[in-house]
Amino acid sequence: MHGGEYHMYNPDVIAALQAAVISGDYEHYKLFARLVNGRPASTFRDLLALKSAARPIPSRKSSRRRRFWRALTAPAMSLGALSPEAHEALAIAMNRLGARSNSGEGGEDPARLSHRAHSKIKQVASGRFGVTPEYLINAEVLQIKIAQGAKPGEGGNSPATKSTT
Repeated sequence: MHGGEYHMYNPDVIAALQAAVISGDYEHYKLFARLVNGRPASTFRDLLALKSAARPIPSRKSSRRRRFWRALTAPAMSLGALSPEAHEALAIAMNRLGARSNSGEGGEDPARLSHRAHSKIKQVASGRFGVTPEYLINAEVLQIKIAQGAKPGEGGNSPATKSTT
């Protein structure tokens, strides 16, 4: 709410992001970038700065780049946290790079298991329905979660007033 406690993903930031994505207009993107880059430090990463490489990596070392992409993973975001379309787009992009996406605790639509939109990392949470042999054998990596409770974090953006020590 305007005038309330600051949130990184406030209505102004979200509106600017949506306008940039929907329109494809670079001016809209610049507004979004200005809002994000000019915000108060809200997370640890906001205190860090990117440093350019001293010199570009020669293209003849592209095999190293391929190994680099294979080491990347997209964080686990369950269906529901993202729309099915966004979840699939992320998986497709990571697969094209040779990297891995994570199904999240929400599992994966069985139709995606042998599709270009499958997540290579499958999460299994205690009490989750839909864990089938087909789901498990289509994983390159299994993440098994046991007795995990809810936790406030970057994704949850739990307001400080709702947290106690």
